[in-house]
Amino acid sequence: MPSPAPALAHAIRPTTLLHPDALSRHLGICVTLATETFQHTGSFKVRAAYNLALNVPQSKIIAASSGNFGQALAHACQLLGKQCTVVMPTTSAKVKLDAVRGYGAEVALVDTAVKTRVSRVAELAAENPDAYIASAYDDNFVIEGNASLGAELAACGESWSAILVPIGGGGLISGIARGLRRAGNTTPLIGAEPAIGNDAARSLRQGSIATNPIEPQTLADGARTLSVGKLNWEVIRREVADIIEVSEANIAQGLRVLFSDANLKVEPTGALSVGALLENPKRFAGMSVCCVLSGGNVDAANYANLVAQKT
Repeated sequence: MPSPAPALAHAIRPTTLLHPDALSRHLGICVTLATETFQHTGSFKVRAAYNLALNVPQSKIIAASSGNFGQALAHACQLLGKQCTVVMPTTSAKVKLDAVRGYGAEVALVDTAVKTRVSRVAELAAENPDAYIASAYDDNFVIEGNASLGAELAACGESWSAILVPIGGGGLISGIARGLRRAGNTTPLIGAEPAIGNDAARSLRQGSIATNPIEPQTLADGARTLSVGKLNWEVIRREVADIIEVSEANIAQGLRVLFSDANLKVEPTGALSVGALLENPKRFAGMSVCCVLSGGNVDAANYANLVAQKT
């Protein structure tokens, strides 16, 4: 008889908390980094993907992803003996494409200038009626998996003025919110979103879900979403205090600052939270802030080019 699959807590690594003095001095802010770059598959997405794959009864899962959720889902399905197909844009980072395939998943590439990822997923769903169609963010299993990070932050014994979290579809920040609040932690949550794809910030301002007309071609490829998810929005509108819109220049600068002042390789999406501090450092001056770094999966050539650029 096969051994039971490990529960989520035994299938993930606890987040790594760092207190880089050089970064705090550079910004004039007491910064804690909660980095998921050392997580299995290199990002927080394994929390969501494993929890989903563990709990759905279907043996095949179909999802769309720019890369991190796709490789996390492929890894989870490999561990649990399930199959998955990941719809990925043709512009996806090669390191992410290779990783998804390396975990044994099938990749269905789509040119998003011609057809949306959602449309391609719908086609595959029609061809595979028994499969579970997973959203990388708008799914309760995903939110609950990400809540594990919020629970860890609540239990770590540290106190912050705010926690800054990257936003794409909203799965991470809504999960962190759920985990924190469930533990009785009321630390304000602030989102960090690319300015050229600011649907979440607009949603918070107008009180309803706003949509980007096309996938924003931001450096932060994990945030190239049309809108936040409906389930995520219900949490965001209640629990997120503000969303900072981060310029492309400050996304790249956040990546460089993390490299130089914290000795960390972080992908552009993961650097959004530090980029948000760079947008308005005076706002956080003298405060104690936790920046969630969501992942570190980036093509070597792209990363080297971004690091080498002068500010």
